[in-house]
This record gives sequence, structure tokens and C-alpha cells, in this order.
Amino acid sequence: MDDSWRLILGNLIKITRSSENKFKRGNFKGALDDKIKANAILNSKSCDEKMIQEYRKELSSLYCSKFDLIFDHKLKINEIKINEIVKILERKSQEKLKNLDYR
Repeated sequence: MDDSWRLILGNLIKITRSSENKFKRGNFKGALDDKIKANAILNSKSCDEKMIQEYRKELSSLYCSKFDLIFDHKLKINEIKINEIVKILERKSQEKLKNLDYR
């Protein structure tokens, strides 16, 4: 791993943690803005599959829970259904963003 790769990954993690802290304090717009920044980085050309896997590993430690309902649900649904759910949620998020509904 080179320094720029580590820097990008570090920034992704910082932005995600910042988003979570803002959400916990009730700053929903700030949390959403940070999530949008993180997604832009993840979708950019500077982010490869290896970096995405490292980011997910870091997120799993950040969101560690005794009860992981999302993981349990993933075991029961296939990839097609997962993609459909993701698209529905992304569409709903965009609608809420357009309506300035940050909750």
C-alpha cells in the first residue's frame, strides 16, 4: 500500500466517523453531507476494490454489534434482492434530500 492509498482510506474513515458523531448530536444535515462526501470518494477512480474491502472491514469494527440483523438478513436473501433493496433505499434517500428532509 502506498501513502496516497492510506491517506484516502484514512479520510474515508474520518468522514464516516464524523458523520456518525454528527448524527448522534442531532446534526442530520451535516451527517448526510459527510455520507455524500464518503460515497463520492468511494465512487471515484481513486478508490479500487481492495480499498472498498478495507473500508468495509473498518466499518464492521465501527458498527460492531452483538445483534447484527442486517448480516442475518443477508444470509437469507440473494444478490438480486439485495441490489433491488439498495436501489429502493437510494431512491428514497434522493427524494428526501430533494425535499430537505434530513431525518
